[in-house]
Amino acid sequence: MTNQPQAPALKVEFDNIGQIALTVTDLARAKDFYQNTLGMRFLFDAGTMAFFQCGEIRLLIGLAEKEAPRGGTILYFKVGDIHAVHENLRARAVEFVDAPHLIAKMPDHDLWMTFLKDPDGNVLGVMSEVRHPA
Repeated sequence: MTNQPQAPALKVEFDNIGQIALTVTDLARAKDFYQNTLGMRFLFDAGTMAFFQCGEIRLLIGLAEKEAPRGGTILYFKVGDIHAVHENLRARAVEFVDAPHLIAKMPDHDLWMTFLKDPDGNVLGVMSEVRHPA
């Protein structure tokens, strides 16, 4: 018998990339480039970030934060219940940069995110679009 904590029963499967982030040094210049030069459909702004639709994947451009080096790319995996996934992976000793937190309130859903590190220290995003009750 071991004293290791039992992971919750939720099965975690990262099989759907929902967003890719690129860090930039000048948000206004980058937003103009992606929207007007490349013709990407602008979705919304959220603080130091701008979001675009690129096929079925959302592109985030934003100013570098503490864990994302300039020029770095972050893969964001979509999950249904971000809090349950966070709890499950923490129970398996996955290192998280932060706890799940609200990024933006949208007309029909709230966007939640959290960030974890892989064994090499690469930062991965976990995102959840929590639909508002009908």
